Amino acid sequence: MKMATLVLLLLLPLVSATGRKVFLFPEESNSAYVRIAPKNPLNLQAFTLCMRIATELKGRREIILFAYRTQDHDELNVWREKDGRLSLYLKSSKDGARFDLLPLYEFPTHLCVTWESITGATSFWVNGHRSMVKIYRRGHRVDPNGAVILGQDPDSFLGRFDKRQSFKGEISDVHMWDSVLSTRQIWELNKNSSGAQGGNVIDWNSDQFQTFNNVVVLTNIDG
Repeated sequence: MKMATLVLLLLLPLVSATGRKVFLFPEESNSAYVRIAPKNPLNLQAFTLCMRIATELKGRREIILFAYRTQDHDELNVWREKDGRLSLYLKSSKDGARFDLLPLYEFPTHLCVTWESITGATSFWVNGHRSMVKIYRRGHRVDPNGAVILGQDPDSFLGRFDKRQSFKGEISDVHMWDSVLSTRQIWELNKNSSGAQGGNVIDWNSDQFQTFNNVVVLTNIDG
């Protein structure tokens, strides 16, 4: 196995995410985050969002897992709630679709969420297994021209971070599509199958990322 290469950067210029790469948030903070430059705008009437997550945060503590904010709204957020549930919020910080699923651990969990506007059908997927379907935000649309952030919940555009909501742990394999993927496609992503395709909105293998403050970039971590 190759030794993991650790690169600690206070401010990293935009870099390609090609190769096996993991972003490590080693501590709770109100400043460490990663900004993603998507390959296509988040102008969505349906989506599949996937990522691989490991965290040691426990107890009654909110954790932001994914944040997409426009100038005026929390457009699309994924949270682990204080009670441990996983939630999707669209253009809201209060009215979310909440799911009581397996907890997040220090071992990586492959997590996906799917949503489509016509029916409002919403599901979480944990390690390739789908939750029940809930109906949420039927007829809604996700608007473009926002910022995609990992590690922090921006209460304004790229600002006003709260340490008590920050992410601590590892994030990798972030992909997003403008459609709902099939069960087989999500299973292939969970297994890191060679046939799995990168997202057409966010692609971990080709998109550019910018890290800020105490974010550690791990490369070749799994050999």
